[in-house]
Amino acid sequence: MHPALSIVFFTTASGAGFGLLTLTGIAAPLGLVPQNPGFGFAALATAVILAVVGLLSSMLHLGRPERAWRAFSQWKTSWLSREGVLSVLTFIPAAIFGLGWLLFGQAGGLIGLCGFLTAFLAICTVYCTGMIYASLKPIRQWNNGWVVPNYLALGLMSGLLLLDFIARFWTRPLAIPLATLIAVASAWWFKERYWRFIDTALAPSTVASATGLGQRGKVRMLEPPNTEENYLLKEMGFRIARKHRLRLRLIARIAAFFIPLLATLVAFLGIASLLASLVAVLSAALGLIVERWLFFAEAKHTVMLYYGAETV
Repeated sequence: MHPALSIVFFTTASGAGFGLLTLTGIAAPLGLVPQNPGFGFAALATAVILAVVGLLSSMLHLGRPERAWRAFSQWKTSWLSREGVLSVLTFIPAAIFGLGWLLFGQAGGLIGLCGFLTAFLAICTVYCTGMIYASLKPIRQWNNGWVVPNYLALGLMSGLLLLDFIARFWTRPLAIPLATLIAVASAWWFKERYWRFIDTALAPSTVASATGLGQRGKVRMLEPPNTEENYLLKEMGFRIARKHRLRLRLIARIAAFFIPLLATLVAFLGIASLLASLVAVLSAALGLIVERWLFFAEAKHTVMLYYGAETV
């Protein structure tokens, strides 16, 4: 699939934003983060900005962005619509939670309940984002059980990295960096399992199965349906060379997981903790952009069987 930059930015930024909202909504009422209203403003503002900017960037991929509002009406059948509805609903308790915390200095009680509701709706939004792709049966690299766990794990990982960095302006946290180390390691494991799956799982569709002529012997395409590039070839026929794919995976492993893991450990040990946590955030941001670009670039649509691909 063609890795449009607007969608790459949307999935990474909104995942980090809603991940941070989830963690802040849970941690603040439980007293696991600084109760200072200044911290609350920094954490919630960062989360909302990332989530909103990410959602707005997804509209750039639409042919008619001004009609994006119509997607909200299809919530019964469309995961994209459910994501839009839940993202908007998330901001309602988030606003109450934020105002209660900032104006009254309280993050517990009824305000805390709004925090928990914010966390629930935010994690459901990320789940819907993953399901947008996991529900597409014609794309084997997406239609599997590893996609949604990866979206959730990466969203929580990026949210924890941001939370750890922001919290260090007010205190030296202990529980947060430990949770961050676990989250980064878990997200790395999920990503490796996903890559292993798409590399080793047998392709369910071939030219023979797509045409229904497999019982007659070996099937091959006589000639492509058209002689010039069209929309299908541009959007669904994107190809990436194996050497580039392996190189980009290595970059993603190092930038998205290894460096954040090492930097968070350094920060936990108290060695230039603020700088180390900043390095973890910036490295993860770069690595996740590469990872998400690969997520789209490595996907192959079944329709490409009619354009020369032997398997997808």
